[in-house]
Amino acid sequence: MATKIATGDHSFFTAGMAALAGLMFGLDIGVISGALDFIGKAFGAGDDAKEWIVSSMMFGAAVGALAAGVLSFRLGRKISLILGAILFVIGSLFCAAAWSVESLIIARVVLGLAIGIATFTAPLYISEIAPPEKRGSMISTYQLMITIGILAAFISDTLFSYSGAWRWMLGIVAVPGALFLIGVIRLPNSPRWLLMRGKTREAREVLTQLRGNKQRVDAEYNEIEEQLRRPQAGWSLFRENSNFRRSVFLGVVLQVVQQFTGMNVVMYYAPRIFQAAGFQGHMALWGTAIVGLVNVLATFIAIGFVDRWGRRPVLLTGFVVMFIGMGVLGYMLHIGTTTLPAQIFAVVMLLIFITGFAMSAGPLIWVLCSEVQPTKGRDFGIAASTLTNWVANFIVGITFLSMLNGFGSGITFGIYAALNLLFIFFTIFFVPETKGVTLERIESNLMAGKPLRNIGA
Repeated sequence: MATKIATGDHSFFTAGMAALAGLMFGLDIGVISGALDFIGKAFGAGDDAKEWIVSSMMFGAAVGALAAGVLSFRLGRKISLILGAILFVIGSLFCAAAWSVESLIIARVVLGLAIGIATFTAPLYISEIAPPEKRGSMISTYQLMITIGILAAFISDTLFSYSGAWRWMLGIVAVPGALFLIGVIRLPNSPRWLLMRGKTREAREVLTQLRGNKQRVDAEYNEIEEQLRRPQAGWSLFRENSNFRRSVFLGVVLQVVQQFTGMNVVMYYAPRIFQAAGFQGHMALWGTAIVGLVNVLATFIAIGFVDRWGRRPVLLTGFVVMFIGMGVLGYMLHIGTTTLPAQIFAVVMLLIFITGFAMSAGPLIWVLCSEVQPTKGRDFGIAASTLTNWVANFIVGITFLSMLNGFGSGITFGIYAALNLLFIFFTIFFVPETKGVTLERIESNLMAGKPLRNIGA
């Protein structure tokens, strides 16, 4: 039986769930950066082991995201989120209790499973249960809370660093996991999933609780039924239709682009970057907290301008800013930052890079990946791009310290700067402008064989 909630409470519960899902995702991205040096000292871990500690979560997330599609279909969105929340709490506490590098890696894989399930299922659930007029703002809240979670993790790490309490750094994030678990237990099942399973009476009951107005309930119920008459055919469509393969290709490459900007390198290894710039100890960790704050604030630029300027102009601006910020930072680290003004200038360039990402590739890649997939293949296309995100994330996380040790900081950041320059040209030649264009029009242009950059025309 669906969980009953008051008609007026649906916005509170849905927004709360979105915020907590995004928050715990952000916490896990950010929390490892401040704990890594303390973990290295506690277990005698070198850079190779640190790379595996960082990247093991992304491996687990890739597996979790892959499994989430099956889980959310068979068990439902709500049960999948409950499972993700339970794994999140277990994984966080397991990380805090780790007794070796190997046990910590296993714990991070468990945590990754939770994150993979949540990051796939939470936006899907929100889109299916939120009223249409609030859907965009709730998805935006989810993205914003990811950045707030990263900032909270950086600040928490900095405060715990004074006592070297790395176990508290990793374990404290079980708290939002527990809150998330309590929240999703009180939420109803998705009406769409209930209809997919033939539970028509429960679906109508949930819609009545969520919307209240009978005319609106009937209209939405009929719309869902009509959409479900066009079942997903992702794999067969991928095999048979070259135009659909183009949209999947675009979604996959966009996620690779997002990860290879170098942003998550900064998120996972920020204290190490500040040390390379000449800042040590607590100064490096407070610098990391500033990175998190800039990341939050710059996200509002994307929210404010994406529907005014359009996707392509914002993305192009972001990649130019990232190219300049990362390129100058790499040059400064190459020649050395031996004076305080040089160190401050290097940090400013890093913050400029962060601003470029948070205002563009951070939120907009997810928007584009959902917009360019046709209706019959949307689940398959989004699943493919989400899996790619975590695989690319894993590759970035497991190679950065090796590149830093092998090439030096200047060349390493120079490589990421060159990639951002390449992404400018990728955006020009392949990324469509989808501002104000209906999904139906985008799909029609795609299936008509128009060039990818013109499918939003």
